[in-house]
Amino acid sequence: MRRVLILGGTAWLGREIARQLLDRGDTVTCLSSGTSGTPPAGAELIVRDRLLPDAYTEVKGQPWDEVIELAYEATLVSGALRALGPTAAHWTLVSSVSVYADDSVPGADESAALVESVGAEDYAQAKAAAERLSSQALGDRLLIIRPGLLAGAGDPSDRFGYWPARFALAGSGPALVPGLDELSVQVLEAGDLASWLAAAGARGLTGVFNATGDSHLLREVLELAAEAAGFSGEMITAPEAWLLGRNVRYWSGLRSLPLWLPAADAGFALRSNRAFQAEGGEPALLSHTLDRVLQDERDRGLDRPRSSGLSRAEELELLGMLASEHS
Repeated sequence: MRRVLILGGTAWLGREIARQLLDRGDTVTCLSSGTSGTPPAGAELIVRDRLLPDAYTEVKGQPWDEVIELAYEATLVSGALRALGPTAAHWTLVSSVSVYADDSVPGADESAALVESVGAEDYAQAKAAAERLSSQALGDRLLIIRPGLLAGAGDPSDRFGYWPARFALAGSGPALVPGLDELSVQVLEAGDLASWLAAAGARGLTGVFNATGDSHLLREVLELAAEAAGFSGEMITAPEAWLLGRNVRYWSGLRSLPLWLPAADAGFALRSNRAFQAEGGEPALLSHTLDRVLQDERDRGLDRPRSSGLSRAEELELLGMLASEHS
């Protein structure tokens, strides 16, 4: 039985990691501010503000078999490394494929250049800085995982789930989609990532891994999402320039078409996952992921306010503008 400390463990991915570890029989402690929720039953929760000097008093100096870091802010990462790094047998840092400097090269692997980790100006720089700090402190005890797009029940980003939910909500009506030529998607279920992470830590795996799903054409993803949702309407394609001119955003966030990327960033969804799969990573079948995500979307409400995507009213307004311009 391993003793695992998760720095986090109360939000979406961290909670799933804690659950998977508990299922393996590990003893799990979550150190968190407690503002994002609670860990799964069976995990110990220590509520601490990690910015305070006494944040690690209760866990410092203990022989942790595994420490899992989910944060990326330099102050949090460096403080944890100082307090816990000397006695941790193995350390896992959850980073992101956003750390790569170039998203234009299909099939790029973990050796690709990273953004300059000069500070915390943005998410990618902060994640790259967290990797650098962790590598310097831990050496060959470190596993760095770079997830891509994640999906699954309760996903707070609302990105992948937008499409099966939208097709289900549209029913026999029209649905607005971006131009689909050459665009791809890589999606991995959070549960599959958590399962792999737990197993990898248990056997002491180290190194850097892109934890991504297999690449699928966005057209294929949307067609399968529409089929899963029983959509019988028409997909109406809008050109990139037209969408941008009407303040529709790429990828995620309010008033966006999720998973849509500029052509120059097409490589973002074409990262190599060969190393991940060679070490046992197994992305679920896309159709199975869509079925599970759609059920979760139905459970949470197809017309609920979302973190990403267009509201149905916004979508219908855009479709009306597009139709009037073409008439």
